[in-house]
Amino acid sequence: MSEPLRVVVHGALGRIGREVVNALCQDPQTKLVGAVDLGPQGKQLSLPDGSGSILLSSDLEATLKKARPNVLVDFTQAQASMTAVRVAADHKVNLVIGTTGFSNADLAEIDKLTRDNAVGAVVASNFALGAVMMIHLAKIAAKFFDWVEITELHHEQKADAPSGTALSTAKALVESRGKPFSYARAEKETLTGTRGGQLDGVAIHSVRMPGLSAHQEVLFGAPGQTLSLRHDTIDRKCYMPGVLLAVKKVSTLKGLTYGLDKLLGLNS
Repeated sequence: MSEPLRVVVHGALGRIGREVVNALCQDPQTKLVGAVDLGPQGKQLSLPDGSGSILLSSDLEATLKKARPNVLVDFTQAQASMTAVRVAADHKVNLVIGTTGFSNADLAEIDKLTRDNAVGAVVASNFALGAVMMIHLAKIAAKFFDWVEITELHHEQKADAPSGTALSTAKALVESRGKPFSYARAEKETLTGTRGGQLDGVAIHSVRMPGLSAHQEVLFGAPGQTLSLRHDTIDRKCYMPGVLLAVKKVSTLKGLTYGLDKLLGLNS
């Protein structure tokens, strides 16, 4: 039996980071060897499986030098993530990134840094398998409908709007269709922003309130009919199968792989 993959988590104290820590400790093919987050320095993080503790630090580079991981998992903010990418690539560490908000220039830099250092990076706006399937099915439907709107719903503490998943979905729909969608502009908008935002004819609406986790509906319209595709996240554990899949596959890749669909064979 081969040795477990050694993994460091960047953003280990965040909502998703804590779930990643737990998932890595439960999978016999992975071993958590380091945890990084803002603030802590030289503290110990008790492992959720009761097997002991590991160093919790705010110093990523020192952690990578000491832990010697195969993979760095990052769920932070775009700026912090780019800093982590540069450090990890320099140390020949593969990357699995669930952070959103990257520019095209950021993605190009991630691709160059990982290729130059002969490592892989998987970047995905959503690691939930159901969300990936929703986008895949929506891309198929996009070829047959002229009208589409996206409603995404999240908890009140989500920092960005619209969500990275909603933006990724809109871009994927336009790419699949090959041209912008039809968009109904209101002749009179009595409340500014009521129609939401729009990207190449894809209207996007964001809902923020307590009681929600992460939800998205893609609604297609045509004369006399609609088609609705919806995904609901009930628990953050839904992201873990996708994260673990990426952790186990990323070392076989070189450069940037954008989207979990590529690892699932859905990129056609």
